[in-house]
Amino acid sequence: MGKKTARREDKLRENWKFHRGDPDDAGSLHYDDSDWENVDVPHDWAIKGPFNEENDRWHTAISADGQKKSREHVARTGGLPHVGTAWYRKEIQLPADAGDYRYRIEFDGVMSRSQVFCNGRCVGGWPYGYASFAFDLTDYLNPGRNVIAVRVENKEHASRWYPGAGIFRNVRLLRLAPVHFAHWGICATTPKVDQKSAVVKVNISVENHLGANTTVELQSDIIAPDGQSVGEGDAAKKIKAGTDQLEQEFNLSRPHLWSPSTPQLYKLRTTLIVDGLEQDSCETPFGIRQLDFRPHTGFHLNGEHVRFKGVCMHHDLGPLGSAFNAAALKRQLLILKEMGCNAIRTSHNPPAPELLDMTDRMGFLVIDEAFDEWKTAKCENGYNSLFDEWAEKDLRAMIRRDRNHPSVIMWSIGNEIKEQGDQENGAEIAEFLHNICHDEDPTRPTTAAFNNAHGAIENGLAEVVDIPGWNYRPEEYSAIHCEHPDWPTYGSETASCISSRGEYYLPG
Repeated sequence: MGKKTARREDKLRENWKFHRGDPDDAGSLHYDDSDWENVDVPHDWAIKGPFNEENDRWHTAISADGQKKSREHVARTGGLPHVGTAWYRKEIQLPADAGDYRYRIEFDGVMSRSQVFCNGRCVGGWPYGYASFAFDLTDYLNPGRNVIAVRVENKEHASRWYPGAGIFRNVRLLRLAPVHFAHWGICATTPKVDQKSAVVKVNISVENHLGANTTVELQSDIIAPDGQSVGEGDAAKKIKAGTDQLEQEFNLSRPHLWSPSTPQLYKLRTTLIVDGLEQDSCETPFGIRQLDFRPHTGFHLNGEHVRFKGVCMHHDLGPLGSAFNAAALKRQLLILKEMGCNAIRTSHNPPAPELLDMTDRMGFLVIDEAFDEWKTAKCENGYNSLFDEWAEKDLRAMIRRDRNHPSVIMWSIGNEIKEQGDQENGAEIAEFLHNICHDEDPTRPTTAAFNNAHGAIENGLAEVVDIPGWNYRPEEYSAIHCEHPDWPTYGSETASCISSRGEYYLPG
C-alpha cells in the first residue's frame, strides 16, 4: 500500500445521466441511458419549471395559519413540478487493484426517498431528503466499469415549502484502506474552557476490515489558528474487527476562543498507522468556546453576554432552486452579516454541511434543526410517515455530522410540531428525541420551537427540552418566564411586525 495514505476523495459532480420517470431496470449496469439528459450535481430538476398552479395543488385547512375549514391552496410549494420519480446514473472506472481498498459513497442530501444501486444491486436507501448518509460500496464494485444509479421519488403533499427535487447536494466517492476512520468518526470536544486554558478531548471511531487484534497507532496534532502546532499525541491499541474506539486528551494554554466577532478555528490532524504504514489521514476543523444559557440574563459565550440577532433560514436559494451553490449561499450570509445578523436557525431541517463550514468561518451562532413534523401530520406525506422507522437514524446522523462545528450551539428537535397539544404522547416523544441528542452530544442543549406555548407547557413537552423556544406571541414571554423562572428561553421564530417583504400592515 506504500507509505502514503490510501484515502482518496473523488467528487462525483459531472456527467450524470438524468431521466424523469421510472423505467424498468434503470439501475442495472447495462441499461441503455444514451438518450438521457446530461447533468451535473448538485441538481434540482424542478426549478426550471414550468410554473403552474396545478403543481402540488392542495385542498386542506392549514391549522398553523388558523384555518378551520378546508379550502384550495395553490403554489404552496412554489408552483414548480417537484412531485414525481426520476433516476440518475453515473459511470465510474476503477483500476485493476481496486480489490485492495474499501470504497464509500457519501451523499449530503437527496430529495427524496432515495434508493442507491450499484451495478444493478440495491445498496440501500434514505427517505429523508435533508439527511446526509453514506454506504459502503466495496462488495458491489469491480475493477473496470461500474455504474451507480439513484432512484428518487417526491410524493405530493409532502412539504410545506419548496423542497426541490433530486440529488440537490454534493456526492463523494472515497477510496480507503482496510483500516480507516469511520464515517463522521472523528469528534473533538472541549469539556473545560476558560481564558487561560482548555481541555480538548478527541474520540475516534475506526473501521477495521483486517480482523481482530489489529494493532493501530493514532498520531494527532492540534494546529492553532495562527498555524502553529500546540498539541501532539500518540495512542496505540489492539482493536477488534468492525468498529472500535480510541481516545486522546490535550491541554492547551491561552486558547484562541471562537465567537461571532473572533471566529478562530483550530485543526485536528489525525493519522492512522498499521505496521508502520499510514492507513488514513484526516484534518478536522473545530473551535474552542464555552456556552452558558442563564434563565435571567440570557446567553453567554466565553463568559460574555451575547444577544441573538437571528433569522430563520430555509435551505433553498430562491430563483436558483434547492441545488447547493456555495457562491450563492455565501452571498446570503454576507448580506445577513451586513444587516447585523449573528444567529441562524436552520428552518426546519438539517442544512447542507457547507453552510456550517461557512458559519464557523464567518461567525454565526446556529440552531441546528432536525424536523418539522413528528408523528402527527401537517402534510399527508410529510415526515410523519417516516418518523417511527427513521427519526432516530436521521437525528443521530445530523448530530454526528455536525458536532465538530463551533457555530452550532443547540440541537432543535422540532418546529411547531402538532404534539404540542397532545396530552398523551407529546412529552414522551420529546424525551425520546432529547435523550438521543444527549447520548450523541452531551455538550450542547436541546431545544424546540413552540407556537403553542401553553399546550407544550401543560403536556410537559416544554419541560423536557433544555431550552424551550417560543414562536411569535412575544407579549406572553414575560408571563411564561415568571411562571417558570428556572427556564432559559428565547424567541425561536418571531417578528417585530407582520410584514410582506417590507410592506407593513398596522395594527399588527
